[in-house]
Amino acid sequence: MKDILTAPFMEEFIRTTAEMYRHGWDERNGGNISMLLSESELEGLIDPERVVRTIPTGFDAPELDGRTFLVTGTGKYFKNVQYDPAKNLGLVRLSDGGRNAGLLWGLTDGGSVTSEFPAHMMSHVSRLAADPENRIIMHCHPNNLIAMTYVHDLDEREFTRTLWRMETECIVVFPEGVSVLPWMLCGTNEIGRATAQKLSLTRLCVWAQHGVYAAGRDLDEAFGLIETAEKAAEIYMKIAHLPIKNTITDARLRLLEARFGVKAREGYLD
Repeated sequence: MKDILTAPFMEEFIRTTAEMYRHGWDERNGGNISMLLSESELEGLIDPERVVRTIPTGFDAPELDGRTFLVTGTGKYFKNVQYDPAKNLGLVRLSDGGRNAGLLWGLTDGGSVTSEFPAHMMSHVSRLAADPENRIIMHCHPNNLIAMTYVHDLDEREFTRTLWRMETECIVVFPEGVSVLPWMLCGTNEIGRATAQKLSLTRLCVWAQHGVYAAGRDLDEAFGLIETAEKAAEIYMKIAHLPIKNTITDARLRLLEARFGVKAREGYLD
């Protein structure tokens, strides 16, 4: 068997967790990531028949039966992943209609998968239906996006339009806009279902007073979505209390649509 720690997907996963911690998005044990892996990526790295132990998931996901995910562990600090990946990450394969996750590698201290595992898996089902190439679900706690949910209307159209107007590239990066959920109890199937429903339409879902979920085809896409929205939120928080003399008008946003070949969400531009 090859060393799984040298696999390209593992090296990129480790780099991403470290970068998210450096950005201040994943304080203490905050945040989680899950990556859907193909059989070809795993070939020669693990014995798919050797299940270390079985972890009940507490939900049904028949669409993901037999699929394998690399996930962060519950209670784990992103800053420690680079130093001990096998302790802080787990490679799991869903079985029994998604009701169980067989641990194939990692979580060597007896830990479990992230407490947001239901929200992640339900979101994977939703995103795969929207985009069969989607592989990443990423959750973290960006300061300014969270702060924005305290002072801005949570209406999704208005929230999106504000972000689009803060920085020219926003409508290009997330033309479908962002979804917003009011505060809900985290780690439950209820917030998992609500998040999955939102992610069927957008790749970004803001959890008010908590954080954000992002989906992407790879780690760069999901990370970049959060990075762009967070920068826009930071600009907003710096100017929201000041008189606005200039802005990016809807007419200018239409010019960006045409220039970059994107289409803003229907009804979001006047």
